[in-house]
Parts: sequence; structure tokens; C-alpha cells
Amino acid sequence: MPSQVGCPRCPSSLTQSADGWVCPEHGDVDPLHRPVLASYDAFAEHLRSSTAVPTYLPFPLSPGWTVTDFACVGSEPSRATATMTCCTGPSALDGPVDVVVVTEEPGVGLGARLAGTADPDPGGDVGAAPPAVSVRIERQSVPLWPVSTGVESQEWDRSVLAGEVGGRWIWLILRPASAILLLRDGWILRDAAQSGPHLVELPFGGPPPSW
Repeated sequence: MPSQVGCPRCPSSLTQSADGWVCPEHGDVDPLHRPVLASYDAFAEHLRSSTAVPTYLPFPLSPGWTVTDFACVGSEPSRATATMTCCTGPSALDGPVDVVVVTEEPGVGLGARLAGTADPDPGGDVGAAPPAVSVRIERQSVPLWPVSTGVESQEWDRSVLAGEVGGRWIWLILRPASAILLLRDGWILRDAAQSGPHLVELPFGGPPPSW
């Protein structure tokens, strides 16, 4: 399926050498693969290309919600280092809402890029105080802490939460910022690769978020 290849940490295009992929800003990086259009076939290809890292989605999706974007980082499926999904749908209080979920190894920087933070990892914001919310992943309750973007213009644009599961960072980025109130309902995240027949029922389409 047609896809775009770029840097996981910035919008720069990559050049390919005999040794791998090179970003003009960040040097040698694992490539970010993002489909031109979110579709069932492209998502199936995404899951085949990212077997080393879970691809989490809110489950079940509420009526009117669709999968609008997804991406993975890595040159080979068994060496993938990060995945991202975005689900978009209506809410009673905030209108259209984007919910982005990033799962990544430390240092990849994809979550920070979408969150708008300066450092590649959440850092000291995680665990510094009681968690803001928890989400359910499989049978595990995963606490999440608020992460400051450090950019005043983005403080009302999005809410950013981060935590750790299975030795990887997990980020939730919600737009607009007030959409964080949706998490009061106790969200469940499921690895799409383990969804089996339910994967066929996922709706795809709609404009992807800008990032």
C-alpha cells in the first residue's frame, strides 16, 4: 500500500544510504512509515510491519468514531520500535475529538513529536505525583500522568498523558485539551494485532490529524 517515509522525531524527509536512513536534523534514525490513506488494507499491512510493538486502539470504538491515522517506526517488523494510532469521533461537549495513542521504546521520540514536547521521552513528569487517570490494557490497569508541552500556545490545544507498560512508553494525546474528560469513563486499550475477527469491524476514513 502507498506510504510515506519520514523521521519519527520531526517532519524532515529521509535519505537512504547503504547503512540505513538519515535525517538531516537527527542523523541516523529508524524510518517512520505512515499510510497515505487510512484503510483496512493499509492497517493490515501496518500490523504485519510492526510485530515487535503492540498497536493499541480504544476498544470498543463508540458509534461515529473511525480510525483516521496510524504509523510505525522501524525498518523490519521484528525490529519495530514504535506504533501510533489516531481515532477521531464526536463528543457531546467538545465536538470532533482526536485520540492519539503512541507506544514506543525509550528514545524514539515519536510520542514527543505528536505531543509537542522538547525531550524525546516524558521524563520526570511520569511518577512525580499521583496519576491523573488510568486506562485498562488487557488485564492491567496502567496509570498515566499529565505531561506539560512547555509551549503556551499548545496548552489549550491538546492534553498529553504518559505512562509505562511492558518497558515501553505509552502516550495519549487528546485534542482539544478538554477532551481529557472523556477518560473519566474508564477507557480500555486493546492491541489490534490480537483483535482477530473484531479487526474487520473497524471503521476507517476521515481526515488525519496534522502533525
